[in-house]
This record gives sequence, structure tokens and C-alpha cells, in this order.
Amino acid sequence: MTRQPLFSGLVFDENDNPVDVTYVGGEPFYVVDDDGFLRHIPSEQVDRQVLEAMRELISGHEDALSEQTAKMLGQEDIFTRAMIESQLKNIDKQFDALFEAGIPEEGRAYMGMMGFRITIDIHGKVLNVDQPGMIYPEDE
Repeated sequence: MTRQPLFSGLVFDENDNPVDVTYVGGEPFYVVDDDGFLRHIPSEQVDRQVLEAMRELISGHEDALSEQTAKMLGQEDIFTRAMIESQLKNIDKQFDALFEAGIPEEGRAYMGMMGFRITIDIHGKVLNVDQPGMIYPEDE
């Protein structure tokens, strides 16, 4: 069970309304207003869909991503690249750790300022994940 929703403040419904967050019995839920009926969707259900979408974007591009990340860090040696690439190839373990630690509020605020947003339907299905700066496979 997650302690906090990973993407609180970044989730919107199909009508572009922000989705609220509440806790029931210690478990976080995204709350979608369905014409006055408040649907409670377990946040982990939505968060895992978003992380899966991110994993799909990373998959197959680990080498290029590790090279660019090493450049950004100013550490372009082979060991740093190998470490980063290993982390990217084992991204599922990183996601599990993310559920434990959560994304700090400042990180979510920065993501929102950069245009990151998630759109879900009234059942919690992720319809769209906007990640500015990403090149989607169909756009290549």
C-alpha cells in the first residue's frame, strides 16, 4: 500500500478538472466527480498505469538515455554510463522504491510547471500522460 499518491496535483478528469485526493483507512484515493457522485479510485491503480507508460517509453532506449544522463551529470565515463543503464534496465525496482518514498511535493510542483499532467476517466483508466519534451514512438 502506498503512503501517498505519487502524482497528487497532476491528475485531471476528462473535463480538465483537477482530481482531489483523500484517504480512506490510510489508503490514498483519487476522487473523480462524476456529475456529483464522487468516485474513489485507489491511487496505486492510477499511479502504476502512469509508471507503466513511462517504462514503455524508456524500454529499448536505455543506452541513449544513459549516455545523455551521464553527459548532463558531467560524468561521461564508462562506469557511470553502465550504472545508469543498469538502473534503467531494472526500472521496475526503481518504481517499487518510488512507491515507498513517494515524489516530494517540490518535485510534483516542478513536474506540473513543466506541463506534466495525467488524464483519467471516471473508472481510473489513464487516458493520457502529457510529458513535455518526450518524443513518442509514433512521432519518430
